[in-house]
Amino acid sequence: MTKEEFFNLYNHGFIRVAACTPEVKVADPGFNTKSTIELAKEAEAKDALFAIFPELGISAYSNEDLFHQDALLKGVLDSLKDIVDASKTMNLILVVGAPLRVDSVLFNCGLVIQRGQIIGVTVKSYLPNYREFYEGRQFSPAEEAISQSISLCGQDNIPFGADLLFDVTNIRNFTFFIEICEDVWVPIPPSSFAALAGATVIGNLSASNITVGKSEYRRELASNQSARLISAYLYTAAGMGESTTDLSWDGHAMIYENGTLISESKRFSKEPQIIYADLDLDRLSQDRMRMTSFGQNARTHRDRIEQFRTVSFSIDTPKKKLLLNRQYSRFPYIPSDPKKRDRRSYEIYNIQSYGLAKRLQSSGIENIVIGISGGLDSTHALLVAAHTMDLLELPRTNIKAYTMPGFATSEKTYTNALRLMQSLDVESNEIDIRPSSLQMLKDIGHPYAKGEKIYDVTFENVQAGERTSHLFRIANHRCALVVGTGDLSELALGWCTYGVGDHMSHYNVNASVPKTLIQYLIRWVASSGQFDRTTSKTLLDIVETEISPELVPGEKGEEPAQITEATIGPYELQDFNNFYITRLGYLPTKVAFMAYCTWKRKEKGVWPDVPEERRNEYTIGEIKHWLGVYLYRFFKTSQFKRSCIPNGPKIGSGGSLSPRGDYRAPSDSEATVWLEDLKKIPEKA
Repeated sequence: MTKEEFFNLYNHGFIRVAACTPEVKVADPGFNTKSTIELAKEAEAKDALFAIFPELGISAYSNEDLFHQDALLKGVLDSLKDIVDASKTMNLILVVGAPLRVDSVLFNCGLVIQRGQIIGVTVKSYLPNYREFYEGRQFSPAEEAISQSISLCGQDNIPFGADLLFDVTNIRNFTFFIEICEDVWVPIPPSSFAALAGATVIGNLSASNITVGKSEYRRELASNQSARLISAYLYTAAGMGESTTDLSWDGHAMIYENGTLISESKRFSKEPQIIYADLDLDRLSQDRMRMTSFGQNARTHRDRIEQFRTVSFSIDTPKKKLLLNRQYSRFPYIPSDPKKRDRRSYEIYNIQSYGLAKRLQSSGIENIVIGISGGLDSTHALLVAAHTMDLLELPRTNIKAYTMPGFATSEKTYTNALRLMQSLDVESNEIDIRPSSLQMLKDIGHPYAKGEKIYDVTFENVQAGERTSHLFRIANHRCALVVGTGDLSELALGWCTYGVGDHMSHYNVNASVPKTLIQYLIRWVASSGQFDRTTSKTLLDIVETEISPELVPGEKGEEPAQITEATIGPYELQDFNNFYITRLGYLPTKVAFMAYCTWKRKEKGVWPDVPEERRNEYTIGEIKHWLGVYLYRFFKTSQFKRSCIPNGPKIGSGGSLSPRGDYRAPSDSEATVWLEDLKKIPEKA
């Protein structure tokens, strides 16, 4: 993969699409055609390869009985020739709506046009004939069509019907289907079967007049259909220029991907509009593959699905640097909308707390033992434990909290640990693990016990092991459960001491919560007043503390020499990598491309709760380096730790690495194929 190829979205499973709302004049195909061609050229100039236009847009929708006038129908045919001719010089698949007379009856159609060819003509299946709609007066439904192919604009054997899938053969996972307006309002839309037959992108050519509250229902329809079908859904409705004899129009266009709104037009615009979206076709394919019930449903409806006909063709893709316009969140585990973040935080906090409460109730144990370091993970676990005791109406002193300073514990984390335990009214304890750690080092003949400053992995793990060993024996002694504190990010990177270390506990409330989310959750607890001001002040200080395991002393013995992110990479990058590789199975090249588009500049307002100095930017070289660290640690060296992790509550969809939940993998696999793909990533932009 060349540098130019790498920095092109079309080489990473994305396509750029457009939903267009041109100005129209009723019964004026010439004007409408000019408007359509202008927007099509604009879409092509923005490097879109697929553009849809509203229902009956060449004639306008609100013609009523004028649809039965030969002058109008002839004008439409002449205009379609102009669009076909104009498309010869465009590298674009455009889908326009027009009335067509076939088999002596009139059909409401969508024409798929590319490079001077009409690739196929789709037909509206369901005609509304209620309230303000009287389409059954002018049109016939698709089931009344006799012909399966037609001649049009000097072309013969053009596929015709409501059973057409369009497969773009040189773009993986790009198969689209066109339905028209009312088709999506019925109990089982045609697109439901089309998706089961393989369509990943659904286009809806709509007119859809506006009434109060209708826009919200349109959004729900498009969102739910997109989510159920695990598809993209493009919707565009008629706007400025339609007849207002009895109706009004708002020009509503939307693009959804798997239930998520990617782009939406301004409603009631006086100007023509185009909205764009960079669709992630790999995501749709991955989710369909994982959701086994999708395939099962397809088998149930095999007879219906086998009726579809596939029209195959190809299209040139842009050969230049073309980055994503789509804004991906730097923090995929955290909603970007502040209101959603608050709701999500509340939900996560309670999932963790109710999970721990159930474990305590089922075991008949009312006490908790937890180690408090003054760092992020143990802080959040202690907050969950305190909330759990409140839920169970048990005294917080049932939480036996221990801070256990070692050879490299800093004054700041030690002080914050004491303050946090005291402010939460839990039973506060302290055990200095240095004597027992030193005894262990003596017993095994480690050079440190003889006065040598050897800070190797044994030196580190002796301390981690001593802490966990103490906690388990205290739990035996005090009839308690050990609550684990390690998070999802550490599990993904294998950044934990196996067995008798921070890897093990009786129940781990943080097991499926990534580091970036824990940082936010602590901020949320502090800002939402879950506890008193003293606690909140301590929490904010903890969040701003540099992340360190504090196992290796600094040169002066005052501060730890270790900075976690200097070894395993920035957590914000590694959480981004972890989400897209474990949740969606993306290629490393794709993840790196997405990360580059997301972090290529230092943006303000990306995440308002993050201080300005923490809003980072990364070069493609840095992204490649840390992704390599992630891939090697995740696929090569650390699965054995995940294969035997303690129980803990699953927090989010695809957000667990438990072998009993979302992720099962061999402990002795190789990282070769991922690291080979990593080599394709350039070092510089």
